[in-house]
Amino acid sequence: GKEVVIANAIIAILTIGGQQLFSFFTFSCPCHVGQNLIYGLAFLGVPALILLIVGYALNNQTWRLVTGKRSHFEKVTSPNRLLKCKLVCFVLCSITGRALVAPVTWLAVTLINGSYYICAVSEYVPLYYYGAAPNVTASERSRILATFPCSQLVPPELTRARDEVILLLRYQSQVAGWLLIAVVVITVFLSYCLASCFSPLSFLHFRYWSSYVHNEQELFDEATEQHSRLYAMQHVKKFFGFVPGSENVKEIRIPSLREWQAISGLAFLKRVDEEHYDYSLLHDWALKERANGKYLRINED
Repeated sequence: GKEVVIANAIIAILTIGGQQLFSFFTFSCPCHVGQNLIYGLAFLGVPALILLIVGYALNNQTWRLVTGKRSHFEKVTSPNRLLKCKLVCFVLCSITGRALVAPVTWLAVTLINGSYYICAVSEYVPLYYYGAAPNVTASERSRILATFPCSQLVPPELTRARDEVILLLRYQSQVAGWLLIAVVVITVFLSYCLASCFSPLSFLHFRYWSSYVHNEQELFDEATEQHSRLYAMQHVKKFFGFVPGSENVKEIRIPSLREWQAISGLAFLKRVDEEHYDYSLLHDWALKERANGKYLRINED
């Protein structure tokens, strides 16, 4: 839908901006043998991994998929288990597709930029191809190549070789970045085509179904907010003796020390019976205790 496209575009733009700022303020190649590869791959992979995890965590479908499913699967019969697994796989693929937007954008932008790739693999370029330092040992050659990302550390006689190596590595990095973008675009397009081909709904029927699901979710959220507010209001009224927001309050209830202690502290969701739960300590108190105690009349003047 339009909302998904807009959200993905915003995520991609924010990722590009963050990558540029991240590179400008934090990236500085160590230009040392053995450290370049670790440093470059860390800047390539770790932020992408973090963005992937954040993408999973910020998707409501992730929590809908995993919350409370252990006990539910225990009750699923064998004929329905295969269908349930197919649905879970389908939803998981959808969640993964959304979560991959930011990390793929990060990898593509960093590869097109080329700085991280140059830092990571500079010491593995065959330097003798460029006719430079032919009579040095392998370790010395690696040390020289490791300094290539830092132009101020390169000897003057190797400046030309250094420029050629940097051009080669930048070319490789940018080609890899554009290939990654092409593979992702083709994969997404083919996935949508296959999903549309195997859909049991016509084009207009699918649009109607999408609209229905969107409206149902909005109405459900509104009803949830209002229902929970009204339900909680009954328990608050029982504890304090009046409805919050009332203009003509005749009396208020003075809770006892024991009652204050009963609703204070930490509590998990408490199971009352097979179908019902207590949502809080105040909820538990309101269902168990009678609203006796001390009341104080309010002077209207």
